[in-house]
Amino acid sequence: MDDSLIHADGLLLRPFVDADADPFAAAVRESAAGMRRWMPWCSDDYGVEQALQWFQACRTGRAGDTAYEYGVFEQDTGAFVGGAGLNEIRHDHRFCNLGYWVRQSRQGQGVATRVVHALAGQAFGPLRLQRVEIVVAVGNLASERVAVKSGALREGVARNRLVIDDRPAPAHMFSLVP
Repeated sequence: MDDSLIHADGLLLRPFVDADADPFAAAVRESAAGMRRWMPWCSDDYGVEQALQWFQACRTGRAGDTAYEYGVFEQDTGAFVGGAGLNEIRHDHRFCNLGYWVRQSRQGQGVATRVVHALAGQAFGPLRLQRVEIVVAVGNLASERVAVKSGALREGVARNRLVIDDRPAPAHMFSLVP
């Protein structure tokens, strides 16, 4: 897939570059209290080195055509807002997972919904997929609201669908199709 930038109603989604490590790490630390329950990698001491490792994993996924992860930035100011991506791409069955997170100070402003719409366009356009799954841990009400607001169909609850802190966790399964 082309590495072109994705514009989404005032947002810019683009692959991470190493210069994003400082703002990324700062956003993770800012958001740790609210995100840690659902994303155990999120910590109060998340650092630049961890961000750089993540960026390398993102580049590897992109090179292997198995994941397209993006930094989410304000289009006008370039301020870092969050991260999102299409991952777990299964070309044989033409589906993927769509994940998102928004830094604490920017939550509740429709950022994640705009990101979901933009990434769904990439999945159904250039990637030629037929299904996008949004997997939300039971209890993660903010992410559940985003999936619903984005127009994803709630298909049910999958038992032991996620592992959070080394424990199986049930998750709501949502899907988008073209």
